[in-house]
Amino acid sequence: MTDLMVDTAHFDGLDIAHDDRVLRPRAWTVAQSRWAADLLTELPEGPVLELCCGAGQIGLAAVARTRRGLVCVDLDPAAVEFARSNARAAGLEGRVSVRRGRLTEAVLSDERFPLVIADPPWVVSGETGRFPEDPLLAIDGGDDGLAVARECLEVIETHLSEGGAALLQLGSVDQVAALMSLGSGSLRCLEVRQYDGGAVARLALSDQS
Repeated sequence: MTDLMVDTAHFDGLDIAHDDRVLRPRAWTVAQSRWAADLLTELPEGPVLELCCGAGQIGLAAVARTRRGLVCVDLDPAAVEFARSNARAAGLEGRVSVRRGRLTEAVLSDERFPLVIADPPWVVSGETGRFPEDPLLAIDGGDDGLAVARECLEVIETHLSEGGAALLQLGSVDQVAALMSLGSGSLRCLEVRQYDGGAVARLALSDQS
C-alpha cells in the first residue's frame, strides 16, 4: 500500500491500520462510534453514511455488531485505501462501500441514510501548525474551521432519512453553534456531548424531535 511505516491502532475491538498520511485514530472517538451504535438499535432500516471517514474506524466500529451496510466517503486517496483495507481486515468488506471524492458529489441524489456520521477537519487554518504530526488535509478546516463542516451539513440536510440522525464531530460546543447558524434551518441540534478531544452533536430533521 505504501512505503511508509504502517501502524495499527486498537479501536473498540478493531485493528485499524494507518500511516502518517492519514489522521491517527483518536481513542476518545470510540465514544462517537458507540453513540452511533446505540442509535442504530432504534433508527429506521438502511445503511450508514460516514463523511470524512479517514481510515474508517468510527464508521466501521459503529456497524461492526450490526447487519447494516456502510458507505464511507473521503477526498484523500490514502484514507480511501486504508478504509477499504480496514473494512476487509474486519471482515466487513461485503457490507462497506468506500468512495473517493468531494462530499457533495460522492453521494447519489436519491440516496438516503438513517444515520450519517461526519468527522470533518475543524482546526482553523492559522492554527494547524500546532499539530505538526497530523496531515494537513485531515485537520485544516479553513479560515473559520468550518469549511468542510459546511459541506457535511449540506449533505446531511439532503440525504438524511426521515426519522434519522446525524452525529457530527467538531472541536467545541461553540463551533457546533456557529455551524448550525449557517445551515438552511432544515436541521436542529438535539444534543452536544463534549469530550477531551472535541465535541459530537446529534442532529435531526427540524420536523422531528
